[in-house]
Amino acid sequence: MAFEEGKSQHIEDDLAPVNTAELPITLAENVSYGPGGVKGIVSSPYVFGAAFLASLGGFSFGYDQGVISIINVMPQFHQQYPEVDPKHSGSGFYTGFMTAMLEFGAFLGCFFMPKLCDKISRKWALSVVVVIFNIGAIIQTASPNYAALVVGRTIGGIGVGTLALGAPLYISEISPPHLRGALLVLESISIVSGVVIAYWITYGTRYLSGEASFRVPFGLQMVCATILGTAIHLFPYSPRWLSLVGRDDEALTTLSKLRRLPTTDERVQTEWRGIMAEVEFQRVVEQKAHPGKTGFKLETLQWLDLFRKKTWRRTAVGTGVAFFQQFSGINAFIYYAPILFTSLGQDYEMSLILSGVLNIIQLLAVFICFFIIDRIGRRPLAIWGAVGEMAVYVVIAGLVGKYSSNWPAHTGAGWACVAMAFLYMLVYGVSYSPLAWALPSEVFSNATRAKGVALSTATVWLSNFIIGVATPPMLESAGFGTYVFFAAFCGLAAVWAYFLVPETKGKTLEEMDEVFGDTSGHMEKEMMKQAAGNARRRSSTASGAIAKETKVNV
Repeated sequence: MAFEEGKSQHIEDDLAPVNTAELPITLAENVSYGPGGVKGIVSSPYVFGAAFLASLGGFSFGYDQGVISIINVMPQFHQQYPEVDPKHSGSGFYTGFMTAMLEFGAFLGCFFMPKLCDKISRKWALSVVVVIFNIGAIIQTASPNYAALVVGRTIGGIGVGTLALGAPLYISEISPPHLRGALLVLESISIVSGVVIAYWITYGTRYLSGEASFRVPFGLQMVCATILGTAIHLFPYSPRWLSLVGRDDEALTTLSKLRRLPTTDERVQTEWRGIMAEVEFQRVVEQKAHPGKTGFKLETLQWLDLFRKKTWRRTAVGTGVAFFQQFSGINAFIYYAPILFTSLGQDYEMSLILSGVLNIIQLLAVFICFFIIDRIGRRPLAIWGAVGEMAVYVVIAGLVGKYSSNWPAHTGAGWACVAMAFLYMLVYGVSYSPLAWALPSEVFSNATRAKGVALSTATVWLSNFIIGVATPPMLESAGFGTYVFFAAFCGLAAVWAYFLVPETKGKTLEEMDEVFGDTSGHMEKEMMKQAAGNARRRSSTASGAIAKETKVNV
């Protein structure tokens, strides 16, 4: 109750008249902490450790992709769940539905995670959803029938979706601007590492007799999630979250610890003031936009704020990259790779091996992106990645359309399709694989970031669900049209990126206002001055408190 009263008084102070004539009209200044790339990461081991641990949330999603890819073609799995046996009528639908229900659960989870992240912090929210994920994993592992398996995957999906949402949110808020892109790529590396590790674990367990062949890999998915949920508390709260809830002195000391510099360092002070100014600006804007609104009504209006004239482009970038990541057809390759390679003329055993190699290629490509994203930038990767994917699909569509009626007589064409699939995975791995997790976490303001990232992540899961359900019937009936379908969406992605995606490399999260031109009008400038004045008062108060505490300790 005392916190709410303090918060109310704080808002009243925010709206009080301020002499703005001499205050700045920009909220943040460019801050440089040193070199980027590997050299910068080596010099920031604490931030790297926190980001690496948080990225294990993505590992859980990737692990499921790798497990289900090979379990879907296991005879032992078909025996336990006859609905997904290819000999069963409608097996394509049942397989797609069971596979995709994890994504549907993840989609649902995205809408309560933002409130949880803002209420109890980013890292405590991760711990809560690990429990949900483990409940789903236990049900999957022990499921006696198809219905229980679907329920387990849905509950597990709620955990997967919220873990994949909370991790990049936390990473983006603790990272220095010159390393943020590379550290956000850790999420994608973890996802693909999960795919590769789970795939080859399951490749080995398929030789076990009976149900252990698929229940063991189902159960192992709890290991990394549990490590994340407990060990994340060895690392600090997000300084941006601390500022968001009014704990400014803690925000400064946390930022100082993350940057391995004293609180008096000018760069730390500049970034800290920028964080507070941006938080104040969003608070003033919210009060002017929704005066007197509280509770569910305010929550609804805050969701709708993502589609306002001044924020729609950010939303179009965040949700757009998520949509095009999935409609590039990536999970048609990952979930159904063995089925896909069989349809291209490969035998069962070779299809399994090629599927594993495909995942390894993606992992190598994402590692490449880890080293280049902060040099090349996000915009070129978004544009040329889409163009490259489209070109690969056009070639595959042509080969499938001409030779699929008799693959045994055209083995060269079949292997050419395999080569194109590998090339697609290489292009995807250096572009849309990491971008869908990096861009949404960068482009939204502090006040809208939790909901913006949630909406973007929900778009990933909903699109993933649609692709998961639709791919098996498409492969059965559409033939080369499946590849034409995905090629068309890759072409649309290139157009979208060219017209809407800005360059965000090297910018602080607070500088995104200027990147998107959200601070252009006279009224905004006046509010920015007011926010800067409020932030200046907050920084003086917090600095005084820290100095007093330091003096007492001495």
